[in-house]
Amino acid sequence: MSKMLTAKDINIRDPFVLVEGGKYYLYGTRAASFGCNVGGFDVYISDDMENWNGPFECFNSDEYGLNRQVNWAPEVHRYNGAFFMFATFTKENGLRGTYILKADNPKGPFKPHSDGAVTPTGWECLDGTLYVENDVPYLVFCHEHTQITDGTVCYVELSDDLSRAKGEAVTLFSASSPFYIETKPQGEHYVTDGPFMYKTESGTLLMLWSTFINGQYAECLVRFDGGSIKNEFTHLSPLIDNDGGHGMVFKANGRLFLTYHTPNQTDYERPCFVELKDCGDTLMLKQSETNPNTV
Repeated sequence: MSKMLTAKDINIRDPFVLVEGGKYYLYGTRAASFGCNVGGFDVYISDDMENWNGPFECFNSDEYGLNRQVNWAPEVHRYNGAFFMFATFTKENGLRGTYILKADNPKGPFKPHSDGAVTPTGWECLDGTLYVENDVPYLVFCHEHTQITDGTVCYVELSDDLSRAKGEAVTLFSASSPFYIETKPQGEHYVTDGPFMYKTESGTLLMLWSTFINGQYAECLVRFDGGSIKNEFTHLSPLIDNDGGHGMVFKANGRLFLTYHTPNQTDYERPCFVELKDCGDTLMLKQSETNPNTV
């Protein structure tokens, strides 16, 4: 049974907001047990971003044999008249990968759409997101530090119907490469997760992604030259470096918002909403200190 909630009542990781038909649809990882064997995903629905109705189950991973272990980071994109969910599950080979699900409306129920995972077969991957450039769909995702120690952010072209990957994955950068990342002792891991693509009003292509800076979960920013993911890029100063991350950007009533989860501690994670300023060539928080659930 659903009930009216505020963001402070919602315990999810990796929040993602779809704005559709004047309503806000909030998805995320069920935070219990760090999203492991939790049986699927829910959606919360709001008219004002302050009061949320839910949770409504929108995908049951048990029903499709996808509750092997992780049920992580669902995000929903409208594409070619349907709604596609990108989410991370544990594959039959024991490695994690991004699957694509499909539904006729944002509430679901979503059903498997892709031919298994669309990330490389032998890679441990997570947090795939949809990016469309010149009408060509791409999956932007992370190659996990759990497999390669120094995690990376990558992309691969998708088929027009989003059912499979086309060609080889391209690695953009490793987690240790930004100027603000401290050097760690040999063998310690560098994390990448939560990529999200955003084009500014002036056409500048940015990517949000998350890592740890001096032990604190952080929301980071990359700027691509010439508005293309295939061009050179620059690491910009992080947006958040005090225990918040895995965010995305959406517009609400002419205003731009970042949502992310904080704190990064199991059973305490909550979705946070803060207003952003589109500066043309970068993004900035509109307030000096982030306040969970601010609208």
